[in-house]
Amino acid sequence: MRESTKQVVSLPAATSQDILTNILRDGAQRMLAQAIDAEIAEWIETHRDVCDEAGHRQVVRNGRLPKRTILSGVGAIEVEQPRVLDRRPKDEAEFFSSKILPPYLRKTKSLEDLIPWLYLKGISTGDFSEALAALVGPSAAGLSASTIVRLKSVWEEEFQQWNKRSLEGKKYVYVWADGVHFNIRLEEDRLCILVFMGATEDGRKELIAVADGYRESEQSWKSLLLDVKARGLVVDPKLATGDGALGFWKALPQVYPSTREQRCWVHKTANVLDKLPKRLQPEAKDKIHQIWMAPTKVDADQAFDLFVATYDAKYPKATECLSKDRDVLLTFYDFPAEHWIHLRTTNPIESTFATVRLRHRRTKGNGSRLACLTMVFKLMQSAEKRWRLLNGAKLLPDVIQGVTFIDGIKPQEAAA
Repeated sequence: MRESTKQVVSLPAATSQDILTNILRDGAQRMLAQAIDAEIAEWIETHRDVCDEAGHRQVVRNGRLPKRTILSGVGAIEVEQPRVLDRRPKDEAEFFSSKILPPYLRKTKSLEDLIPWLYLKGISTGDFSEALAALVGPSAAGLSASTIVRLKSVWEEEFQQWNKRSLEGKKYVYVWADGVHFNIRLEEDRLCILVFMGATEDGRKELIAVADGYRESEQSWKSLLLDVKARGLVVDPKLATGDGALGFWKALPQVYPSTREQRCWVHKTANVLDKLPKRLQPEAKDKIHQIWMAPTKVDADQAFDLFVATYDAKYPKATECLSKDRDVLLTFYDFPAEHWIHLRTTNPIESTFATVRLRHRRTKGNGSRLACLTMVFKLMQSAEKRWRLLNGAKLLPDVIQGVTFIDGIKPQEAAA
């Protein structure tokens, strides 16, 4: 028999510091050092013509600065930065400041982002040290719960500034509106957060406004809409999608009179099913689904009539709930079919608020109105980075020009 030539390679026993983490940290440390060296070399090269009377360069390297420790996502990285000396008189000398490694940087941006992310996702301030140590190692112990206390005041200031920013020149083709209620620990009444977001001319979704209101009342929505208009949002959106809250729909035409209405099918479905026995709800839900998923408005009307004929005799409240908004439930058929998935519901807001509600439940509510508004703002701002472009964004210029689509198809294409 042939003797086996396989060799057994023994790896070092795992220690408290993960081997892969050490490799990543060492690699990051070398890359950072190389990047800083290259940055300094470029700075010195751009000053190569700065010489004294004897022809000696005035901007040169001069040893190294004391070592610094930077906290990163892979643990602590030790950095030793070269020192740059400018020999010219003080009034002529230029101070070199690294853009890669600013003088007072002690933690990377990824770690700075991690801290608010942990808090906003439901980690209590008391558990911060343990959570950070598990994620980035024991070196993060200095980032304690007190960091969050300081961050909260920073976030509140950010929200106040954002809520006053100029909207001059902004144009939103579509907008979505919704109101969500939260408990405030230090107040008796529940807080209603009004959220207004839109899709720009190039199809990007953006958060427009976040405000507190009184039970989604007409006055609360009117105040929000007038505020964004006063800050520069003067062009009427082409379509607004929202639930059946009467406050928004009463306020909208007073501020943006030409904006068309589209009621949210998710909210409407829930309201209709609530007026039917549970045993009938699965079947009724399927019939409602056949309405708003119909390929043409004619098909939708037929499915609509079938639903009413099926349940009107015994459950008139359910059919009335659906029928009273018939026209504004089917507005989307006048817009590109590629956009229907975005226009039929307020999901762009609802899906984001799933995270907000989770954080709110874990912390048993916010302590103040401003804290709640700030939390909603920061979480939606974080979610905004992941909002995807509208399907069929190339069709938005046609919508802006006022083209009415026929069952989602552009008129000349439908005729062809």
